[in-house]
Order: sequence, then structure tokens, then C-alpha cells
Amino acid sequence: MGLFDSLMKTAGGMLKKEAAKAASEAASSVGKGRNHTESFTFAALPCNLAELQALPEAVLDSPFKTAALTVAVLCAYEKDPDACMEMLNFLKGPAEVSTYEKGFIKERLSGKFYKTFSFFEGATPENGYKPNTPYVIRVSENPYSFDEENWATLYVTSGGADHPRPIKLRKKPSAGQWFLNDIQCLADIRVPIAEDPWA
Repeated sequence: MGLFDSLMKTAGGMLKKEAAKAASEAASSVGKGRNHTESFTFAALPCNLAELQALPEAVLDSPFKTAALTVAVLCAYEKDPDACMEMLNFLKGPAEVSTYEKGFIKERLSGKFYKTFSFFEGATPENGYKPNTPYVIRVSENPYSFDEENWATLYVTSGGADHPRPIKLRKKPSAGQWFLNDIQCLADIRVPIAEDPWA
């Protein structure tokens, strides 16, 4: 075999190897997220539907925006549950907050309204989960967040929990919008130090 033939064989082998590697990487990444995080800053949290709809994130063109708004809206529950539900209905799009979901939210937040504020930057058990202002929240994905077409499970991190908490979202392809499907982030967290008899 001549030098030229040898070089061609080596080059061909390398090309095949690189092509196989690229194909493998493409196959393993199908439906998987990129492990990135998006931050959202709110000068004030919405107290009613008009204030919610005035926010730039209310276009709902990304699941990250809808997830961030879900937490922001839940912060209104303590002062006005009805306004909170009206805003959640907006975030749910074609669906509505069910009777079960209303009961679930009430049960999870009753006497524990600090939970929703705990997802914002600066909120810790030590300061009673009082977040910094402006309010900053980070929404993250993991490699499995987008495994199912038109569905997403994104994560928010509480200052009183060790692991991120999920929010499930669903895309309406005809509108290109992402709507809230299931609030899964309201499990208990560490109680504020001021309320902890063992602190």
C-alpha cells in the first residue's frame, strides 16, 4: 500500500469515527435539556390579573417565564386567594384551576405562606424567608426536562430545601405558549428560625 492509500485509509477511519461520535451525541441529546438556568427579576410581585398581564413575561412564550410567574403569583395567595386563583387560571391557559388543586394549594400554604417567598433570592430560614428586592428567581432545567414533546418539567430552588422543586408545564403548539400544568413545588421546607422551637 502506498503512502497516499495509507493516508486515505487513516482519514477515512477518522471521519467514520467522528461521524459515529456525532451521531451518538445527537441521539443521546434528543429530548434532553441543556442544564441551563434563567433568571427573572420583578420590581414588584403581581397582586391581580391586570398586574400579571402587564409583565413582559406574561407572553408565556417560554416555559421558564411561566414557571417564574407561577411562583410570583402564588405569593399573592395569603392576601387575596381569589385574585391568586384568577392569575393561576390565566397561567393555565385552556385549563382552569380544579377544585382539587385549590384544596391542595390551600392545604400546602395554610400557615406557611413563607414557602412561596422562599424561592426568591435572599430568602432564608434565618431571615424569615424575606427575599431581596427587586425579587429575583432562577428557573432551571435538567437533562430530562423536555423528554416529552410539548411538555416540560422545570425547577425552582427554595432557600429552605436541599433540592430543587418541580413545576410541570404544557405547550399549546397553535399559540406557541407554555401554560402551567401542575404545581409540584409546595412540599414542606425548613420552618423560619423564629418559628422553630428547636432553633
